[in-house]
Amino acid sequence: MLFHSQEFIFIFLPMVLLIFFLIKKFTKISTKYVLILSGIIFYSYWNFILTPIIIISILVNFYFSTQILNSVSTKSKKINLIYSILFNTIYLIFLKYTDFIILNLNSIFTLGIPMTNFPFPLALSFVTFQSINFLVNCYDGVIDKIKFKNYFLFIIFFPQLIAGPIVQYDKMMPQFSEDKKIDTLKKYILIGLVIFLIGMFKKVFIGDNLSILVEPIFNSNNSLNPLDAWIGSIAFTIQIYFDFSGYIDMATGIALLFGINLPVNFDSPYKSRSIIEFWQRWHITLSNFLMNFVYFPMLRALKKITFFKSMFLILVTFLIAGLWHGPSWNYIIFGALHGFGLILNHIYRKYIKFKLNKIFLIFITFNFVNLSFIFFRSESIKDAIFMINSMFDLTKINTIQLISLEYHFSILILVISLLIIFGFNNTNYLITKFKKND
Repeated sequence: MLFHSQEFIFIFLPMVLLIFFLIKKFTKISTKYVLILSGIIFYSYWNFILTPIIIISILVNFYFSTQILNSVSTKSKKINLIYSILFNTIYLIFLKYTDFIILNLNSIFTLGIPMTNFPFPLALSFVTFQSINFLVNCYDGVIDKIKFKNYFLFIIFFPQLIAGPIVQYDKMMPQFSEDKKIDTLKKYILIGLVIFLIGMFKKVFIGDNLSILVEPIFNSNNSLNPLDAWIGSIAFTIQIYFDFSGYIDMATGIALLFGINLPVNFDSPYKSRSIIEFWQRWHITLSNFLMNFVYFPMLRALKKITFFKSMFLILVTFLIAGLWHGPSWNYIIFGALHGFGLILNHIYRKYIKFKLNKIFLIFITFNFVNLSFIFFRSESIKDAIFMINSMFDLTKINTIQLISLEYHFSILILVISLLIIFGFNNTNYLITKFKKND
């Protein structure tokens, strides 16, 4: 059930809101139960048969959290944390990466192991990272007590269940316990609807219309004119931003309808002057998780920290980030490119003293990101290389193919989207302004 689908907008969401406010106004029953049940229904709508997989994750992680909190010694607490992280990692690898591992083993050793073809459960990557974040917070003492219904809601809360943002228990759960009055919630509903509509505009009007332009160019089996290739690559770079940030805006708006503030996940990333800044603005909650739970633990494990070692760990971190996006070498290459981009940025900051023009830095960063997203979008490494070669093959500059001319409306949307990206404030501006007046 997609946020912009008719069944969600006209059936599911109105019914959940109606029941939520009726129970809140006329009964003393906790509205948490409404949100838990709605989360289960929302998740089950995708594939009812796979619903037990997320339920198992919730049950096992809640068990580990109680073991960590009730540990009588630091040693037993640490052992329980290690076991819990191992469970989440193995669980994710088994369900998401088994066929990818088999495929590569068969390719290297010609083993002929049959594929499992197991359908990947929706949202498990986000749930895994969010659960690990929660368990580490239990270990660190950030969380000192939990109730099962609270933890269940923390994971299953449907606005951020599918695509994030990755949230923290100690930031989220107090909001559910706050006794917000109906009049206060009316203000949340107003701003929530505005943010939701902005997100839908991003996803449906811009993202979906750009996909009409992206599909034929990336799926072309014939040689591409460089202009077509550049238009196609830039169109996808813009599409993925408006798709993803639009979906996050819709999630943020829906959460606000229930009086819940989700963390900021995008902050005009294409205005970044470096890859370092890009990852401070793009999928912010994922970047924070990778730094706090992958990079820094590896760094602290070193006996002696050097610049070279820290740069190597950045590369490792972003290889993991690439693989997290999906079981594909294209995603790994995407992560590697950004890892090397970050390393070059750090080398520049450390050893090169002169400053470059702001507009030039934005231009360079955007084009680097654009090239990296070709691997993210392409079906194979071969297709990605074909696309990049087409972009720089000047021998075909005069060929009369110009796929772009057949999609003049999508070209217009592309121009409009570029003006929005570089000429307007991010949606976060409205949310920040709302919070100040709340």
